[in-house]
Amino acid sequence: MSPKIAVIVGSIRNDSLNRKLALALAAQGPQDFSFEHVRIDDLPNFNQDLEKDHGEAVKRFKGEIASAAGLLFVTPEYNRSIPGLLKNAIDHGSRPYGQSVWAGKPAGVIGISSGAIGTALAQQHLRNVLAYLDVPTLGQPEAFIQNKEGLLDDKGNIGVEATQKFLKSWMDKYAAFVKQHTKS
Repeated sequence: MSPKIAVIVGSIRNDSLNRKLALALAAQGPQDFSFEHVRIDDLPNFNQDLEKDHGEAVKRFKGEIASAAGLLFVTPEYNRSIPGLLKNAIDHGSRPYGQSVWAGKPAGVIGISSGAIGTALAQQHLRNVLAYLDVPTLGQPEAFIQNKEGLLDDKGNIGVEATQKFLKSWMDKYAAFVKQHTKS
């Protein structure tokens, strides 16, 4: 059975660069992995008062994360941090206390933006949150992708050969990291 990777994209914009990057990464990933995009835009705002009966969208989300062998976070950077939508999803998955679906699941963190440093600060903030939640995270290579004309098309095809090689290498390291952390 192929390892299932839950792909969590921190942007819901119609023309999201990070969604395009997530498609490109899945295409560069190993054939023996399956990549399933997990919806987060339908999750209600986290409210601890409702965590015992948080609704169908949260149950679906937590089930998809729980059944995954690994996690792939593809996030933009909003105001030097992660988007509120992504943080909301992380909070839902971590609650109620003692019932986190995140713990022990190996993760990769990557993102793309038009800025020169890519999503470096958002990735660092996300890594801090994931460390608290006991999510082992691939440390190297780091990937701070700056979007340039022709880098990605709408289907996630990579138009720059050097970037394609880098992302393939990144995905190979990520896959090895997942396999290392999911051995029985």
